[in-house]
Amino acid sequence: MRRHVFPSVLVAVLFLVQPINAQEEAMPSPAQGFDIHVTAPHVVNGEVMGPFHHYCKPISPEPIIQCILFETTDPGAPMTEIEYIVAKSVTRDLISREQWNEAWHDHLVEIESGRVAVHGLSDEDTAKVVELVKTTDGLIFHLWPKDSRIPTGDSVIAQAISHVPLSEEEFEAQRQASMPASDR
Repeated sequence: MRRHVFPSVLVAVLFLVQPINAQEEAMPSPAQGFDIHVTAPHVVNGEVMGPFHHYCKPISPEPIIQCILFETTDPGAPMTEIEYIVAKSVTRDLISREQWNEAWHDHLVEIESGRVAVHGLSDEDTAKVVELVKTTDGLIFHLWPKDSRIPTGDSVIAQAISHVPLSEEEFEAQRQASMPASDR
């Protein structure tokens, strides 16, 4: 009989805490604002997976956008990836071509591949999101190994299916093109 006391107490505490959490939700937090829903498949350890559900929010005007990624839209789905979406005008100046080729991908190429879908926005807002994201690069951290019950601490860089490594000339031309005209 004693074995059943702890689960009962835990359930009671969770129900008591819910109203407190509802009050906290009204207060601003970094967890708010992941409202842009996008789906796209990724390559993880050489295997095509997904599509992953990206829930994104801008955190800086360049833009820098951060996304939390899930394999399903189930409310209890574990977060399996994180993607950072960063303006090419920032990434192409701060990282080397070798780093870019290994870990980053061009969202213009990914969007033009037809594998990306934006959900829940008007056609006009979808077009605005797509045009903005075309000016960015992405970096994806895969945190939860496939078929594992829990994250293991092993993380890998996932990649867009459409990723194409750039030559030095291509990288430099894109870097120059992404810079404001006054900085060229």
